[in-house]
Amino acid sequence: MPDEQTTQALDGRPDEKTGVIAADEAMRQEGMDWFVLRVASNKESSVRETLLRKVQIEKMTHLIGRILVPTEKTKTIKGGKQKITETKLYPGYVFVEMQLEPDGRIPQDVFFLIKETTGVGDFVGTAGRPTPMQEHEIEKMLRDSRKPEDEPTVKLTFAKGESVTIKQGPFEGYEGTVDELLPEKGLVRVLVTIFGRQAPIELEEWQIGKADEQ
Repeated sequence: MPDEQTTQALDGRPDEKTGVIAADEAMRQEGMDWFVLRVASNKESSVRETLLRKVQIEKMTHLIGRILVPTEKTKTIKGGKQKITETKLYPGYVFVEMQLEPDGRIPQDVFFLIKETTGVGDFVGTAGRPTPMQEHEIEKMLRDSRKPEDEPTVKLTFAKGESVTIKQGPFEGYEGTVDELLPEKGLVRVLVTIFGRQAPIELEEWQIGKADEQ
């Protein structure tokens, strides 16, 4: 997702560029439910953008509502330089809010609009009758689709008390114990025994490895 501030379209739909929704948006639009669409790997965003464009052109906003691809931003730090990466939380899936026929089938026009989009597979469910998402699934998916208020922090893979080996830097080859995680700085504080005394050393995560790894 781009870093610019989220904006909402006039009709209450999520911003078309980001797919982000507002915190106070309703779980469902009237008469609609959420469904899970399988798509080709790494095609999630392009499928979403194509569907949004086709829905507008064909004037089907009364049948298809929001279309979302929840993502997560993480920050890595190497050599003092920050890099923000975006990963999809549900790779291979796009979430579509739409209205079904009374018998549970996808309206024919909607079916062809979606199925004729490059990269689209099938909806989760039986043929022609997709299975609506459950309440807790919708809540989590919508929560994952909201833009974080703060700048992403570093997701550290080590835990306090874990034994590690220093792989880079002046203390390369030393073994130590993780004393504290400093995600806001992207650092791990490691206790290392030097000349018979324990000393805390702050290292970037890429400079250390798990002690049991060869």
